[in-house]
Amino acid sequence: MELPFEPTLFGYTVNIHLVLEYLAFFLAFRYYVFLRKRKKDYISSNNRLSIILGAAAGALIGSRLVGVLENPIVTFSTENIIQLLNVKTIMGGLFGGLLGVEIAKKIIGETKSSGDLFVLPIIVGIFIGRIGCFLSGINEFTYGRETASFLGMDLGDGVLRHPVALYELVFLVGLFISLKYIQRKYLLQSGELFKLFMLAYFGFRFCIEFLKPNTFLIFGLSTIQILCIVCYVYYIGKSCKLLTV
Repeated sequence: MELPFEPTLFGYTVNIHLVLEYLAFFLAFRYYVFLRKRKKDYISSNNRLSIILGAAAGALIGSRLVGVLENPIVTFSTENIIQLLNVKTIMGGLFGGLLGVEIAKKIIGETKSSGDLFVLPIIVGIFIGRIGCFLSGINEFTYGRETASFLGMDLGDGVLRHPVALYELVFLVGLFISLKYIQRKYLLQSGELFKLFMLAYFGFRFCIEFLKPNTFLIFGLSTIQILCIVCYVYYIGKSCKLLTV
């Protein structure tokens, strides 16, 4: 199979990444519904709906904003502006969704942690989406730097590159299994599972960014890496706040 993978159906080229992206949203939500039915949810249905809406709004804004900030220095033209408006990133979506949930909970007065039920569905959704990223090859900015390593792959431009999407797929499988094990074997406080997920995933993404050919850097770090640091500072701040209460 050659990359980018661009199958045709009835004479039309199928955007495989877009198809898998929609599939990721659908299956992740169905998995969430399945888990919610199996486990007791201490948050009322109305409040849970408000939280989901807050997460969706925050994720939409965050994914677009961080996507644009990944490469803010562009030549202004109609084509580039349209391209920027279509850019999005899961990292901005996750952190934006986190902030959206916190704002929604403040508005409705909900004090219980709400993220644990979302953790495994989010991982499943990211996994399916990353398959689309890999199949898109160099059409999506999820490819890695050139490498002479045996891990190098031709992603569509005739150059051996780090297949960072595949690296992430392997990491996500390990993360899913690890968090399932922790959830089953240990009694976690509400919200701890989501915190473990965020710290693990953002830590991984901070490291993997060094293998990507980023062009816009601040102090040698990409926008995604700076966001990873912001996420860690956020959780450190929350931990310090709890210790002082």
